[in-house]
Amino acid sequence: MTDAPSARSSVTPPADLPADDAPPPMPSLDVPLLDPCPPRRGRSLMIQGTSSDVGKSLLLAGLARAYTRRGLKVAPFKAQNMSNNAAVTVDSDLPPDASGRRPRGEIGRAQALQARAAGLAPSIHMNPVLLKPQALVGSQVVLRGRALGNWPARHYHNLKPLLMPAVMDSYARVAAEADLVLVEGAGAGTETYLRHCDITNMRLADAADLPVVLLTDNDRGGAMAALVGSWLLHSEAERARIQGYLINKFRGYFSLYEPACRTVTETTGWPLLGVARWFDLAARLPAEDALALERPPAGATGPEPALVVAVPQLPSAANFDDLDPLSSEPGVDLRWVRPGQPIPAEADVVLLCGAKTTRPALDALYAQGWDVDIAAHVRRGGRVVGLCAGFQMLGRTVSDPLGIEGPAGETPGLGLLAIDTRITATKRLVEIDALDAASQTRLTGYEMHMGVSDGAGLDRPWLHLDGRGEGAVSADGRVMGSYVHGVFGSDAFRRHWLSAMGGRASGLDYQAQVDDALDALADQLEADLDLDTLLALAR
Repeated sequence: MTDAPSARSSVTPPADLPADDAPPPMPSLDVPLLDPCPPRRGRSLMIQGTSSDVGKSLLLAGLARAYTRRGLKVAPFKAQNMSNNAAVTVDSDLPPDASGRRPRGEIGRAQALQARAAGLAPSIHMNPVLLKPQALVGSQVVLRGRALGNWPARHYHNLKPLLMPAVMDSYARVAAEADLVLVEGAGAGTETYLRHCDITNMRLADAADLPVVLLTDNDRGGAMAALVGSWLLHSEAERARIQGYLINKFRGYFSLYEPACRTVTETTGWPLLGVARWFDLAARLPAEDALALERPPAGATGPEPALVVAVPQLPSAANFDDLDPLSSEPGVDLRWVRPGQPIPAEADVVLLCGAKTTRPALDALYAQGWDVDIAAHVRRGGRVVGLCAGFQMLGRTVSDPLGIEGPAGETPGLGLLAIDTRITATKRLVEIDALDAASQTRLTGYEMHMGVSDGAGLDRPWLHLDGRGEGAVSADGRVMGSYVHGVFGSDAFRRHWLSAMGGRASGLDYQAQVDDALDALADQLEADLDLDTLLALAR
């Protein structure tokens, strides 16, 4: 007869970071704070999720558009976001440069989309803390547009409380200018092991006195357990702060599901505040993070043979929304190549998109054998395009002498362009709005990178922006790259590029498509939810 099993787990936990892992040097946190804080102009409502990827960001974008159409000045706010998809802001806390211009900042792509839905320019105060993952246990920390360095997860938790004054200051600035602030939580607010250093869920709700609505995802299953489990893990005070819950991504007959909602309400005391149906046009809006890459691509929709664009899916993929306009083209078959798959031989173009860390991305590319596939593709006369980190990978070498992205060292590039890149500690954040002389089209976008490239390849630039060469193109014109993000979002340039690649250009107005999708989302939420009740909950 054996003893009864112990309540303590006998599972061996995974190894933590090495014992000698030292925290990064404490950065200077001298961000400008308003004293006294301005009074809150309007009301605020916080949406927290029962887990990550329940659709908080998209729901808030739809609510921002819906309430803006009602005549309210709406502003988004998310204290901390984790994403390598970022957008350049119109402001920053950095001092002016030698020319007197103030450098730009960056925020998560989701808050930039929410700002667009509300008709606002993106600001660092809408997302004061941005984490850009670049390893399994660490991220680059960006505070109000200023990179604070790379922080392993366990050490970042010690830094977070020190960021709270800047977070509250940014929230105060946003709330002072808006009729309604839509505040997005991060992940799930029930992770009890993180409460001591929380800056974005219940601690923020308490500090700013925010009413909270829980959002759960019906599509993934387990919504009842997620809601009741959240109730169990919250304190009495936190339960009282939660005003009710919303069901998201619902498909099917609600009459069959209604008993589940009654059970949740009877158990928790929280009322059901609405059921948002599955939104079919979500793929037409920029994705927030790499979770979107797990979904299968839509593929070409036209009846004629499509231009096949193959994109190797590398670790720490960044700003891959650069490719959304291409995937929206009916004549383009954009295929993400998963690890373990070869680059398809029928590809017309191989496109290397951005990555948070270039040298580890190159290592992964070599490990998959994709360098061999790309070399064969080039020999067959195929074309190769690199954007930002992808541009750096096309060169001869990528060096990181200061160890900015990891251990210091140098990695050989693909050798398809005569350039060499050195990773530097200074990040370049620049908006682009210029005439490209090569295509005679207006091109808008931005630069966001921590590397400097030089070499003879730059003497043949891909783009000619208001008299300045940008990027590089090979002598035969089949390999090209640039630091500029967003090039394919400029319709005239995209049409020119597709024609040059041998593809079929369409009359797609991509920016109008994004706004039409936001309007359709707002229409659906107006039909699915009682927006008057949600607005009444805000305070």
